[in-house]
Amino acid sequence: MRYFFDSYAIIEILKRNQSYGRFSDAEIVTSDLNIGEVYYYLLKTAGKENADLWYGKMNARLIPIDTNTVVNAMYFRFKNKRNDLSLIDCIGYLLALSNSMKFLTGDKEFEHRENVEFVK
Repeated sequence: MRYFFDSYAIIEILKRNQSYGRFSDAEIVTSDLNIGEVYYYLLKTAGKENADLWYGKMNARLIPIDTNTVVNAMYFRFKNKRNDLSLIDCIGYLLALSNSMKFLTGDKEFEHRENVEFVK
């Protein structure tokens, strides 16, 4: 099974959450936006030096984001506006679907959606 790693999943792996242990050796496939979210999280929690260190050592396969994906993600977000989904999460979810991957996350807004591997 191939997975698209949401920022939540990457952060939990960095935090050594045992629930994500089985994914720690998997190839991380994600987007530039998710890398940006993880970098921002590290800036807040570990400082710029550690964020830069992680970014320099980061080894992920990045799926490019095209305009159609962004527009479709906006529509998906609009249709689900009651769930207060972030745009980056919507883009990641649609990238996972369009690339025949499971969306790996612990975000509760995605827990019961199809094609999601929900890990808390």
